[in-house]
Amino acid sequence: MSADEDRSRLGIEAVGPRSIAAGQIGNAFTGDVLPAEALHAPSKVTAAPGTSNLPPAALCLGREEELGWLRRTLTSRHEGAITQSGTVHGLGGIGKSTLALHYAHRHRGNYTLIWWINAASPDEIETSFTELTHTLVPSRPASADRSAQVAWAMQWLAWHPGWLLVYDNVENPDDLGPYIGALHQGHHLATSRRTTGWPDSAPTLTLGNLDPDDATTLLCRLVFKETGPTPREQAEARSLATELGYFPLAIKQAGAYLAQNRGVSLSAYRRRLDKKLGKTAHGIEAERTIARVWKVTLHTLEGADPPAVELLHTVAWLAPDDIPHALLTPHGTDSDDIAEAVGTLAAYSMVTDTGTSLSVHRLVQTVLRIPPTTDDTQPPRHLRGRDRAEKAVLHSLPPPPGRGTPAEERWNTLTPHLVTLAATRPPGHDNTPLTSAYEIVGHRLHQQGHTARAIPLYEATLAQYEEVLGDAHPDTLSSRNNLAGAYQAAGDLGRAIPLYEVTLAQREEVLGNIHPHTLQSRSNLAYARQKARAVKNGSTATEVQQPQ
Repeated sequence: MSADEDRSRLGIEAVGPRSIAAGQIGNAFTGDVLPAEALHAPSKVTAAPGTSNLPPAALCLGREEELGWLRRTLTSRHEGAITQSGTVHGLGGIGKSTLALHYAHRHRGNYTLIWWINAASPDEIETSFTELTHTLVPSRPASADRSAQVAWAMQWLAWHPGWLLVYDNVENPDDLGPYIGALHQGHHLATSRRTTGWPDSAPTLTLGNLDPDDATTLLCRLVFKETGPTPREQAEARSLATELGYFPLAIKQAGAYLAQNRGVSLSAYRRRLDKKLGKTAHGIEAERTIARVWKVTLHTLEGADPPAVELLHTVAWLAPDDIPHALLTPHGTDSDDIAEAVGTLAAYSMVTDTGTSLSVHRLVQTVLRIPPTTDDTQPPRHLRGRDRAEKAVLHSLPPPPGRGTPAEERWNTLTPHLVTLAATRPPGHDNTPLTSAYEIVGHRLHQQGHTARAIPLYEATLAQYEEVLGDAHPDTLSSRNNLAGAYQAAGDLGRAIPLYEVTLAQREEVLGNIHPHTLQSRSNLAYARQKARAVKNGSTATEVQQPQ
């Protein structure tokens, strides 16, 4: 056999893209080279031992029975949900997240990977899955298609057993369907204010307030640390815990205040709460309790650290989780000053800080957004906080997004904050640049298949257009059409159809019967009515109109 025939049989080329320098290479391997993607196939990537994104463990007392229930349930059923007691009417602060976090830390050795997911909305869940992809494959481009990153994470979870996913603060149990229904190699654990709507395969645990002994023990641990209370202090702690209704969040924040201000006795703190009682008569019991605790804390901070109070009123208007320090650092502001203010709030348990981002409890935000009953300043402090929050987000906005560009990640980060600002827009509030951002994010969510999530954005946009442009302006009509489509995507045909009807009537009057937008409105209304009939008859239809 000739040398050329031998090279041909072996697949070796002397020239061309597959040629090799035999004189310089001792051993040569020929054939197709695997692409980089194959090296990162979900089935081939392994997680380092102990991989997780868990926040630091929190103090959790008096929940041993519940922790045992979780372990038994997850090891036998693989799914579970912690829901909140109906006695607090759906508000937070009962300790759901703390319990889930304590469970995850206690059983870290039992799982190959633990991933904490902010689950307040579908897009936030997707963001958490993209972060899982980046953790397991750091070399994967951050600008890669979002849906592809989510799909990669789900494929990895499908291939590898022994993980735990914790979905924190679920607003709609249906949001978990694509994940719990498809992934069966590990455990799913959810926390939520919702007590209903969970599938039969997910047994629920309803949390109540702490019992008196556990509440007293928790308060003493927070206040007295390792020294331990005297019998008198123990009695005072029990009285204060009773005053706070054994409500875990209130006890935690009262304990943080007393630990920071050692010169204030438990009885003196309790007297201060009594003085605040008459000023917080509005709201339900949990809100009143927390408002009384925070008024004492804020009164102290106003004298000791005013920037910390300003910061707290700012984050009250943003999404509660993953608020970057950089977002709260306006141009010309010293980042160290912001870090110090965050540190002060964290010391008082008003926020949770990771060093680069912070989270604030939803109930804190609820109370801080309530207009003050008496405020001589103009505008009131809560609106000054909103103004700072809006400016911070607007200052951080990147250029309009384009598919696969680096700006996409920044828009993903800011989306929850824009949704929250839109959902909490005060009546008559005017901010045109922010409305433009609402529109951009609303369309992005629609393109990502999360049209229902865009409802607050479309509602705020429509309200702004109606106030500034008028009820029949073409932009107002397009905005009204988009909102109707979002209602339809959410399954709320009772609100979608009347809005489609109004939009069609106004477009016929303003644009004429054969204008393309009029024709689209007529089509949207017909399809929505068809879907309503289908739903009534037990069938379904899934098409949703396109935003304009």
